[in-house]
This record gives sequence, structure tokens and C-alpha cells, in this order.
Amino acid sequence: MLKGFRDFLFRGNIVDLAVAVVIGTAFTALVTALGNAFINPLVKAITGGKIGGTFTVVGVTFDYGLFITAVINFVIIAAVVYFLVVVPVQRITNRFKKQEEEKPSAPTDIELLTEIRDLLRAQQGQR
Repeated sequence: MLKGFRDFLFRGNIVDLAVAVVIGTAFTALVTALGNAFINPLVKAITGGKIGGTFTVVGVTFDYGLFITAVINFVIIAAVVYFLVVVPVQRITNRFKKQEEEKPSAPTDIELLTEIRDLLRAQQGQR
């Protein structure tokens, strides 16, 4: 029972997924810090000291500035993932597809049999 669990944990996909989650969590913290330290102050400087704001409905305050900050963080993460992961993977995939397309295709069975037949006829004609 424990051997099966160990085999499950050390399968390549599970370990890769665990590494991706850890790196993703660290990257999210990095982007959040970037947003709080540089982007939010820049937006505040441009907009006159506000990033979003709040509004109140029936005594409940809604802080839409938090949502704007989350959207900015999402856009940064999405852009980095797209340009550093998706685009390179697409380029590599396209390279392999081109290499596969450039390989000459092997002759079909019918083509091979026709060629053998023609060679046999040519040999019989020489005798």
C-alpha cells in the first residue's frame, strides 16, 4: 500500500506539478510586491493620488481599488506567462512540425510492389 503511494508521488507529472505550484506561488508574491512597490505608486502619481476608491451601499463599503490592483497583477502575470512560456513553446513546437514535414515520406506498399514488379519484368526481359 505504501509502495503504491510512493510510486504515485514520484511519478514525473506529480513532481512537475508540485514544482510548478511552488514557483507559481513565489512568482505571484513577486508580482504583488512589484505592483505594490512600483505600479500602484506610479498609477497614484498619474491619477492624482488615487488608485480606485470606495463606494458605500446601504452602509456597506466596497473597495474597488483592491479589484483594480488584482487586475493589474493578473495582467502582469498573464503577460509574463505568455511571453516567457507560451510563445517559446509554440516556436519549439512549430520547429518540430517543420522538421517532420520536411522528412520524405516512405513509399507506400503499392508503390513498393509496383517497383518490384517492374524490376522483375526488366530482369525477365534481359534473359
